[in-house]
Amino acid sequence: MRTTFCLLMANACVFMTTCSEPPNALDLVLQTGELRVVTRNGPTTYYLGTEGPRGVEYELALGFAQTLGVELSIVTSDQLNDIATDLNSWQADVAAAGLTVTSERARQMHFASPYTEVRQLVVYRLGHRRPKAPEDLVGQRIAVLADSSFSDQLAVLSEQLPELKYETTASTDVDELLRRVVDGGIDVTVVDSNEFKVASQFYPELRVGFELADGDALAWAFRRDDDDSLRTAAEAYFAELESSGELGAIDERYYDNEHRLDYVGTRRFLRHIEGRLPPFRPYFEDIAEQIDEDWRLLAAMGYQESHWRPNAVSPTGVRGLMMLTRATARQLGIEDRTDPVQSINGGGRYLARIKKRLPERIGEPDRTWMALAAYNVGFLHLEDARILAQRQGNNPDDWNDVRAALPLLAQKKWYSTVKRGYARGWEPVRYVDNIRSYYDILIWATSEQYRARLDTRRAEPDSPPVDGEPGL
Repeated sequence: MRTTFCLLMANACVFMTTCSEPPNALDLVLQTGELRVVTRNGPTTYYLGTEGPRGVEYELALGFAQTLGVELSIVTSDQLNDIATDLNSWQADVAAAGLTVTSERARQMHFASPYTEVRQLVVYRLGHRRPKAPEDLVGQRIAVLADSSFSDQLAVLSEQLPELKYETTASTDVDELLRRVVDGGIDVTVVDSNEFKVASQFYPELRVGFELADGDALAWAFRRDDDDSLRTAAEAYFAELESSGELGAIDERYYDNEHRLDYVGTRRFLRHIEGRLPPFRPYFEDIAEQIDEDWRLLAAMGYQESHWRPNAVSPTGVRGLMMLTRATARQLGIEDRTDPVQSINGGGRYLARIKKRLPERIGEPDRTWMALAAYNVGFLHLEDARILAQRQGNNPDDWNDVRAALPLLAQKKWYSTVKRGYARGWEPVRYVDNIRSYYDILIWATSEQYRARLDTRRAEPDSPPVDGEPGL
């Protein structure tokens, strides 16, 4: 596809030098060398991850810009209505914001062909009465995004059910509405199925009541004028993504739950201590001695990252036993991330670097827990969480206070006030919690008392688990 587009671009450049007509939208992008994309800040669209910008819409937009041979410039919008304004006022060339095609939006923008379909899901909290049909929404406290397909659908329903009441919020922050459902501030909200698939990872209390509507199309939007040159190029780009399978691969990276970390139970972990850990233990011990760290902490990290599998690869491309990014490996001089010796060495040294960057006044164990969080979410996002903790009157040097602040980085009212913006702040909380659990078990499993009891149990295979031992 890139070869085809290069020829098209070359022809366009020749055209611009031999014709007196004003350049079209595609020509202007090529002339300026920049594709300006307006989007929303959020987990399914665009956000800053540990490896830089991420999100489905961001990846799609970046690929389109690279196909055109231009730089990508991202603009974020705080309200859905502002997206059309940004387009039609020439502040942006494309809207890649997870927009569903609605009749009202179609009057303001030109949509390209849809690239996927989603369903509108009515979401409630486990333990509350499940709404199974539109009639069950009457009397419920409902809030949805303003100027959205959800508010349009509820407006239609309210004509049929005059007693149906709901509120709208101008924010584009779906996470904020989901959190209100979890916290009991509202009873029900409506989200797209792709957004719920991501949210269900960190809001296990949420459940789907029923589908409010299905078959909603997601598509990119362009200025509402007679110039369809850029839109045509985008449709050709999506057609190539579909035929190559790359579009499906992008969806899988963000929405396929089977590829997310598997938080195993204690029994399975103990089995892996016996079966998987022994070959790697000397390497953990060696680097731990070099950086003055407990090898069991590093081993717990390794288990959280890869379950002690040297060839592990995440959907985002980080790999190895300690799941190092390509950039981190380069900084540390690691040539082969799948080599367990290099990976363990790199992970240990990287953790040590992070700990050194933290203010000296932060003592242990808070210093270690914060370093682990930064290893997962990025040092600068950790700093933002410490700032938020301080703003709330809490101690930015206390892990428990920072732990409470980290999830705020996924809420627009908070992340919009700090420098690095949105982050999946619940992930480092889970990450540190899991490592602490694994670490505690490793301390017990490597103690003389445990080993003596385990040896006794092996000598008596029919005996029940010893006190304090979950069993193998």
